[in-house]
Amino acid sequence: MEPRPTVVPPPIQLRIADDIRMQIERGELTPGDSLPTLAELADRWSCSVGSARAAIALLKAQGLISSGRGKAPVVRVPPRKVIRSSERHQVEKDLAARPEAERAVVGEAETNLNMQISEQEFRSRYDQVEAGRELADLFRIEPADLLLRRRYDSNDRATGLLLSSSVSYMPVALVSSNPALLDEANEPWPGGTQHQLSTVGVEIMTMIDEVTARMPTTAEAQLWGLPDGVPLIRCRRISLDADERVVEVCDAEYPADRTELRFVTPLKPWPKRRPNGGKPSGRQGGRP
Repeated sequence: MEPRPTVVPPPIQLRIADDIRMQIERGELTPGDSLPTLAELADRWSCSVGSARAAIALLKAQGLISSGRGKAPVVRVPPRKVIRSSERHQVEKDLAARPEAERAVVGEAETNLNMQISEQEFRSRYDQVEAGRELADLFRIEPADLLLRRRYDSNDRATGLLLSSSVSYMPVALVSSNPALLDEANEPWPGGTQHQLSTVGVEIMTMIDEVTARMPTTAEAQLWGLPDGVPLIRCRRISLDADERVVEVCDAEYPADRTELRFVTPLKPWPKRRPNGGKPSGRQGGRP
């Protein structure tokens, strides 16, 4: 879309912010470039320093610039983006069937974040909790039935910032036949969840990804290193076996400014012979 100003008679701080925003969108200001000082903006726009400061605050809230106490604002350098494709589910399933030596080299940490596990500080915490109404309905169990709750976090060793955060739930009755699955000391598990479930005779056949978004708390923004105005994407993954039984529910959150969600949907081919001899039937619209 062509950069355009806000279509209202704007106050001066919005006019200043719009002008700088469009310079960024047109590439006239590039990541890392310094912005004019508050005094320069006030002089250029014949306004008060307070109005110039309000314009800078607006740009920061839009996630377009970075600034800190005692530092001149600059055009924000985009963080490294992680692509989360639905294709990874099959990659992880194929990996779960490989020998342990291969599973230990590449796991979910690498496929999810495109980073080596050695670059991450990985933590896992296990406990058992009652399902409650929402999860009980998903698993088709009673609210008082126990779930194995597994919480995972990874931080970038270089920056200390959070890279991933998720919580997984599985019915204790489903996995208790293998006590190793109840012990967090066995993490990271070569081959991840799909291999873990295979040890109790469960094969995942369907993955459902549900995506929502919300604004972070101040504490979460600090942990992720989020600029103002950037939401968190919440992905709920529901795993089903061949009998369409829910065997795992996993909730993960990712910053919207460094995450690309890519859903790949294979489509079945047309039958060899289409109805009416392959000719279109009915009124055809003029749109592609």
